[in-house]
Order: sequence, then structure tokens, then C-alpha cells
Amino acid sequence: MAYQKVGEDYLEHRQLKRGAAGWVLLAGLGVSYVISGDFAGWNFGLAQGGWGGLLVATALMATMYTCMVFGLAELAAALPVAGAGYGFARRALGPLGGFATGIAILIEYAIAPAAISIFIGGYVETLGLFGLTNSWPVYLVCYAVFIGIHAYGVGEALRVMFVITGVAVVALLAYVVGMIPKFDADKLFDIVPTDAVGASSFLPFGFAGVLGALVYGIWFFLAVEGVPLAAEEARDPKKDMPRGIIAAMAALLVFAALILVVTPGGAGSEALKSADNPLPLAVRAAYGGDNLLAQVVNYVGLAGLVASFFSIIYAYSRQLFALSRAGYLPRWMSRTGKRKTPYLALVVPGTIGFILAVATKDGALLINIAVFGAAVSYVLMMVSHIVLRIREPGMDRPYRTPGGAITTGVALVLAVAAVVATFVVDLLASGITAGIFLIALAYFWFYSRHRLVAAAPEEEFAAIQQAEAELADD
Repeated sequence: MAYQKVGEDYLEHRQLKRGAAGWVLLAGLGVSYVISGDFAGWNFGLAQGGWGGLLVATALMATMYTCMVFGLAELAAALPVAGAGYGFARRALGPLGGFATGIAILIEYAIAPAAISIFIGGYVETLGLFGLTNSWPVYLVCYAVFIGIHAYGVGEALRVMFVITGVAVVALLAYVVGMIPKFDADKLFDIVPTDAVGASSFLPFGFAGVLGALVYGIWFFLAVEGVPLAAEEARDPKKDMPRGIIAAMAALLVFAALILVVTPGGAGSEALKSADNPLPLAVRAAYGGDNLLAQVVNYVGLAGLVASFFSIIYAYSRQLFALSRAGYLPRWMSRTGKRKTPYLALVVPGTIGFILAVATKDGALLINIAVFGAAVSYVLMMVSHIVLRIREPGMDRPYRTPGGAITTGVALVLAVAAVVATFVVDLLASGITAGIFLIALAYFWFYSRHRLVAAAPEEEFAAIQQAEAELADD
């Protein structure tokens, strides 16, 4: 590894707007990342494991994310940098580990908006809006409009996102209230059991169904780990980061429990296991036809997808910005404009995402690629937390994870199980992601590791750590 000298004005052209978000906006960001998963996607787990299998899978993934969030709250308060997971792993595992973690996160956040834009296009076509019969104009408008808002200013973008997310949350609560009178526990178990090992009315696809459903249990929480990417733009990251990400996770746990129970309990698991739009379908099935609630949920489901699309654009831009600023990826992508937004880090992945959406029109494949990247990043981030707890017990930690390394150890074991599950559910998506990893690691090994920037915050943290270690040895 070697550092290259940069001009004194290097970081002046690579600054984010500090103090733009307090803990409430950060919590809203965390919910916004995830909320589309409450409207669609999770229900495909019913086809893998039945309601019981999906329940167990969701409980396991809820445990993993909760434990992981506590670990990330500690790391984000101790190392408040835009690189987030990459910065944590850089400190614990060195440049290669940091880069691998950053690439895993970037895969998740760069690919997920492409998948969500496909789902948005499907919603627009289904609702008959604008008379469209092909969705590519929807993909283009989504990327152009929301990248434009993010480029205009982070404070404005976060507030717009907060409002859209609020609308989606109100609709979810109205949906739950409307479905409670129609709940029937027998409907949860209406999938006919197979002859698989361990099959029953609770686990109609047997024990193996739980593993297959893990990937879909993730949908209730996928991307909440992106809150620490806003560390350099938070008002007081040492306090706001733990409060924001923990509050977001608490809200997501409540939503997951409500949606998982009242939706199949109102419509039946069999009817929902392959539905692209499960919540409106559940209302119509429960009430015996179309009604106002179904129409409201149908339209506001679009708002939920937009909220996640909008917020994940923010996430990929900050991860790319941090990796580029430190020299792991081409430095020109980390430049910021007069409004201190990384406009190139917004546009480049957005262009790639638009091309992928138009070329594939396969949202499920793209989401599974994103999930695989996410699961790999979880493994590396939890290893980083444990390594830092053991190797640097004296590190300044404004917030400490309850249970320490034991808590993140639980998350680590479950994250490994999630990685295995992605291979079981979609071998093609796993193979594509592995190929992207290999190309990225080759780029690092043969090129960028010789051109890192010592002045980048993540590298400065590493230099301080090395100096402290050398003083201790003396």
C-alpha cells in the first residue's frame, strides 16, 4: 500500500454539509431506506417457507439487525465518517478489508434503486397512470428528479424524503387498523403442507423452508444499516447516530410484526405468496372486493417505493464519495459542488442503475444481488466490531453496545446464515455479485492500493491508530 500526495485544496473540493441532520431526520432516513419492503417483497417468503417459516426467518433476521444496529451505533459514534461500514472495517481489518466492505455496501445501494425503479414502473403501469405501456420513462424520471433534488442540497433532500416517508407510514397504520377486524388465525396456515422433512401446517415446506425464507425476512429491515453514512452531515454524530439508527430499528420492528401478522391473517398466506402488490390484494381479499382502503394503499404503496428509492440514492452517493475521496475508487467521483453535494457520486451509479433497469427489467434478480452484497457487508462489519473491541479496548466510545462483542457475535452468525441463504434462493444473483467482487478486488490490488490518499478521514484514523500502537510499543 502506498499514499500519493495531493494538493492542499484536495479536501476543499470534497466537503459535505455538516450539521444538516439531527437524530429525528436520521431516524426518518433509516425508516425511509426500508419502508418499501413493508409494501412488497417480504411475501415471497411465504412461497419458500409458509407463514411459520417466514415468521421464524423474520424473527432471526430481526435479531440479526437489532444486534447489528447496536454494534453500528457504537462504531458510528466512535468513527463518525461518511465511509461508515468501510471506515469501520478500514480501522479493524486494514485497507483490503475496508475496501471489500465498502464494495459490498456499494453493490447493495447502487443495485437496489435499479430494482425499486422497476417496481415503481410496474406500479405506474398497473395503476394506469399516464397511459404508459413501457416503464423506461418512469425509470428515467425517477433517477433524474431525485438525483436532482439530492444534488440541490442534503438538507432539502432529507426533508422531502421525511415527508414522503411520513405519508407511507400513515398509510401503513391505516392499513393495519383496517385489516385487524378481518384477522383470522386459520388463514395464516392455509398453505397445504408438502412431504418435505419437518413439514406441517406451521412449516408447510419443512425445515429447509426457513432457510429459503431468510432472504425475504431481510426485506423488512434491508438498508437500515445505511444511517451511519450520514455521519459527516449530522449535527452531533456522537449522540445523533446511536439515537437515530436505534429509533429507526425500533419502528421497523413494529411495522414488520404488524404487517407479517395482519396481512396473511386477513387474506390468507396462499393468496399472497406470489403477489407483486400484496397489501392492496390483502384488503380486497379480506373485504370481498375493491374499496377505498385498497385504493389508498395501492397509491401510497407507490410513495413507499419512492421513499426507499430516494433515500438509497443518498446512501450510494455517500459510500462512493468516501471510497473515491480516499483513492480506493477514481478520485474525480468524490468532487462536491457549491452546495457541498457529491454530484458525480450521485450521477455515475444512477446512470448505471438506469441502464440495468432498462436492460434487465428483472427487479427480483437485482434485489437478490443487492441482498447478497448486504449480507457480505454485515459479516465484515460485525467482524470489525469484534476485532476493535478486542484489539482497541481503550478506544473512545461515546456509545457502547449492550452485551459488547457477544451481541455482534450473534449478528455475525446470523449474517453468515443469510449469505448461505442467498446461494440457496438465487445462485445466479450470488454468482453475479461474486464476479463484481472479484473485478473490484483486482482493481484494488493492481491499481488503487498504490494511490490512496492519506488526508482522507478514514486514512487519518488509521494513521492515528498506528501512531498510538507504536507509542505503546516504545
